[in-house]
Amino acid sequence: MDFGIFNLMSLRDHPRGAAGVIDDTVQMTLLAEQIGFSTAWFAEHHFSNYAVCPSPLMMAAHLAGRTSRIRLGAAVVVLPLYDPLRLVQEIALLDQMSAGRAVLGLGTGYQPYEFTRFGRNIDRKAELFLEYWSVLEQALTEGRAAFHGAHVEVEETVFALRPVQKPMPPVFTTSVDPRILARLGPRGATVFLGAGWLGSAKLFDLAANAADAWGKAGLGQTPMKLAVQQYIHVTDSRAEALEAAERARYVARMVATLRGKVVRLDGAFLDAPALPDEPGLDVFRDNLLIGDPHHVAERIVAEIRRLDPVHYNCFLQFGDMPAERALRSLERFGAEVLPLVDAALGRAAAA
Repeated sequence: MDFGIFNLMSLRDHPRGAAGVIDDTVQMTLLAEQIGFSTAWFAEHHFSNYAVCPSPLMMAAHLAGRTSRIRLGAAVVVLPLYDPLRLVQEIALLDQMSAGRAVLGLGTGYQPYEFTRFGRNIDRKAELFLEYWSVLEQALTEGRAAFHGAHVEVEETVFALRPVQKPMPPVFTTSVDPRILARLGPRGATVFLGAGWLGSAKLFDLAANAADAWGKAGLGQTPMKLAVQQYIHVTDSRAEALEAAERARYVARMVATLRGKVVRLDGAFLDAPALPDEPGLDVFRDNLLIGDPHHVAERIVAEIRRLDPVHYNCFLQFGDMPAERALRSLERFGAEVLPLVDAALGRAAAA
């Protein structure tokens, strides 16, 4: 099992705006590589301050020139929003530019606001995903593609640019639709789950649901590879822990808003009211992995022992957290948390 870092890249109160968020993400990724993380992941979202990264592949390509070892992944490419012919070339280009360090996360998306503006029907997202995947799978593995479906028509096309990795870069999926798992599972795809602010209990439920969907996909004879993601902030300060919880709450409010059919903005900033029956900040803090190194390590070890993931992804700079705090938390994670995890699980030191 290895560790990754997730970059949502929300904009809230950064004094340098979107440019500052991008710079912070670069610094977090460089430090994660120094610590020994396996993968840096970049999100994709559009048209609001929830995330200022509309293209995880472009962000990964930017970091390809700044890093040398860490793998660079999209978490995730919202596949129904793309032209598959263009996408497959960009994936191949990233893999070439990074000397075979690209990782491909794929999802169906969940925000009606985004789908409407791209002229896509969110109710058809699984159908779109499956047809577009047919094109990607052919192109990445064979260097050619031809497809005639209800949503996309591709005449016989040959690609001069191919990925370094064969048959294709590693695939992760956030979808647990059995139809999608039935197609991606045989390609060795890893199921990627995050519980948001609800923490470990929700993560365990999601993992059980994913295992059930894996079986319904006809993959019961093949072990399901699982990746998990959690909010993490390492601090000895109670006040700082609650401040981190408040930033996690801000992200949760934005997510809830974007799941709805009506989205209100002030410019590009979401009007994100309190959640229904929203708990106090102490509940957000306790649900998430926020606290001193021993507390964070104990929570991680408990989740790893229960879920046996192949990848553990760390969401360390959430809600536009000031970079100095996020970087300090990441430093302490590498210096203090990882050795405790390694000792508990009998792993070789990560750094």
